[in-house]
Amino acid sequence: MKNIVSLVFVTLFIFSCKNKEANKVSDESNTLAHNEINNTLQDGEWTILFDGTSFDQWKEYLKDGVSDHWKIEGDAMVLYPPKERKNGEGYNLVTKKDYTDFILSLDWKISEGGNSGIFWGVNEDPNLHEAYQTGPEIQILDNEKHPDAKAGTTHRAGALYDMVPPIKDVTNPVGEWNNCVVTINHKANSGSIELNGVEIVTFPLNNPEWEVMVSKSKFANWAEFGKFPTGKIGLQDHGNQVSFKNIKIKEL
Repeated sequence: MKNIVSLVFVTLFIFSCKNKEANKVSDESNTLAHNEINNTLQDGEWTILFDGTSFDQWKEYLKDGVSDHWKIEGDAMVLYPPKERKNGEGYNLVTKKDYTDFILSLDWKISEGGNSGIFWGVNEDPNLHEAYQTGPEIQILDNEKHPDAKAGTTHRAGALYDMVPPIKDVTNPVGEWNNCVVTINHKANSGSIELNGVEIVTFPLNNPEWEVMVSKSKFANWAEFGKFPTGKIGLQDHGNQVSFKNIKIKEL
């Protein structure tokens, strides 16, 4: 009997040691990963625009702060648009800082039947009530249930809205996260959109190529559209619930 008890004790002791060693390895791995991320940020390669804890880098378009319609849930920012609006008031988010050439990476998740978008080159003009009046848009959409998806391929998720369609639909099902990487490089006259690891859209940025592209879109007669190489990044309030997380930017 004593031998059996001793054997059980030794077995439990060995198991406990192995668990401690495994936890130590896991903790060390997590620490290394955390340090690697911090080192990358400290090197100036990426700037975090949303870390899951605050709207410090953001404000609403033509406003000073962020309204209660935007919530932080878990590590994401979530828009809960009001059912009724006063005088068409919108709740688009824009960065406090302006950007010119950059790589923007973020994750988005759209609600069922929902519509939203990502802007760049947004100029805050009191005479223009919407961010999309100046900023070109990368479409966010429920391709299955939103009517815009039937309006043409340049209105589907990942498109450079109303100008360049995605080469294929690589969106994840509604309710799941999608990673989007937007590259804007005026120096190279090159723009691109990558969705879930696949480059689905490329386009020029400089005149005359840009103007030709705009002239064939709904924005042809919009005097201020796409005129600002330097401007704010924007996240669209299109009246539907939408979520964003892991937002970071690398200036080129």
